[in-house]
Amino acid sequence: MFSIVRTLAIATAIAGCVGAHAADRPEVGKSPWGAEDQIGRLNLMTDASRAAVLSRIAGGRVYDLSVEYFIGMPGWHAAGDPRYQMWMTHTPHGTVVDDPIGVGHAQNEHVSYTGSAVSMYTHTGTHIDALNHFGLDGRIWNGFEAREHLGDRGWRKTGAETIPPIVARGVLIDVAAAQGMDMLPPGYRVKRQDLLLALRAQQISLRQGDVVLIRTGRMKHYGQPQAFMDNPPGMSLDAARFLVEEGGAMVVGADNLSFETFPPEVDGNYVPVHTYLLAQQGAPIMELVQLEELARDRVYEFAFIGASLKLKGADAAPMRPIAIALRR
Repeated sequence: MFSIVRTLAIATAIAGCVGAHAADRPEVGKSPWGAEDQIGRLNLMTDASRAAVLSRIAGGRVYDLSVEYFIGMPGWHAAGDPRYQMWMTHTPHGTVVDDPIGVGHAQNEHVSYTGSAVSMYTHTGTHIDALNHFGLDGRIWNGFEAREHLGDRGWRKTGAETIPPIVARGVLIDVAAAQGMDMLPPGYRVKRQDLLLALRAQQISLRQGDVVLIRTGRMKHYGQPQAFMDNPPGMSLDAARFLVEEGGAMVVGADNLSFETFPPEVDGNYVPVHTYLLAQQGAPIMELVQLEELARDRVYEFAFIGASLKLKGADAAPMRPIAIALRR
């Protein structure tokens, strides 16, 4: 993680010197679903597409694709964002001593009360990026402008509350396994050709409206936060273009911290994959997705079912998705 932040700082300084001519800069995408569209490629999901996926569920095991939250877990705190914290607000013994509800000693001895609270950055743990997370030149997906639509209480457009429950065909692309590895090397930039190689090995193809999840193997380090965050592998811009423009992906995701890897490939943009997907294509991104069990069982096609917290105006929200294998 610290190496990521250092790399970003250096890249930003270089970008400020090199820059890009205004005429060469990409612009945010305008939605084919209308001027008021706030969910982008999630419009590819319909009643018919959901029914088609659910009708193919094979039953059996349900795979949990979310990670555990714990104090000290991987996160973006090196960039200044808050760490995950959990603390007790009520304990059985403390309630006896403090009597916070005023019911008296006898009832507090009899009724053992436990309560807790958490605080965290919205991009902590398994989560989905809303389309306002990254934009270009003050605008986000569909041309919504920060000066008009961003207030002190968050975005009034494309906030996390607009993300619908997702029920779709899911596809795992196990890039690490296709390379004959448990885990891709540090800083490995996954290219279009890597994705094609893995898809051929898995004998599976992408379809429009898929949720496509990329396994780098980095999740094997999740219990060692410093190792997990140090120079992780991630997607290249041409891999992202392949997933959306050729593969038809509706949502993309991976098991790493930031989906893409660093240093950036584009002068003047320190997160070109994020801005391409979110701002230009309207494709939400999932990060820190737990894919190890799917990979172990070689479940490459599945029903993806997941819903995120409706955090009004937020740029991301935690989610707990599941996967259930499909009949061929």
